[in-house]
Amino acid sequence: MYAIVEIQGQQFKAEAGKFLYVHYLGDEKKEGEEVVFDRVLLVDADGAVKVGAPTVEGAKVICEVKRPLVKGDKVIVFKKKRRNDYRRLNGHRQYFSQIVIKDVIA
Repeated sequence: MYAIVEIQGQQFKAEAGKFLYVHYLGDEKKEGEEVVFDRVLLVDADGAVKVGAPTVEGAKVICEVKRPLVKGDKVIVFKKKRRNDYRRLNGHRQYFSQIVIKDVIA
């Protein structure tokens, strides 16, 4: 059984026991805390597919926060215009939270 769930504006495929890296959930979520997401868009239970309009009624995904703050890879943004003495260097590092899917309820 799996579900397509919307977590902070992004869609993820959620199966029991899988790890997900989602956008940072904030300071209020601690390690080991349980989080419930109820914006389930699709549920597949052994071939029986339920598609929501926009969400599936009564479906939810129960997760546990493993690591509340994980730093992503550094992304370098470099802009240059030749012969104009124009160069800009900018770096960015995204924050994520690591969660593990405990159960999918449909």
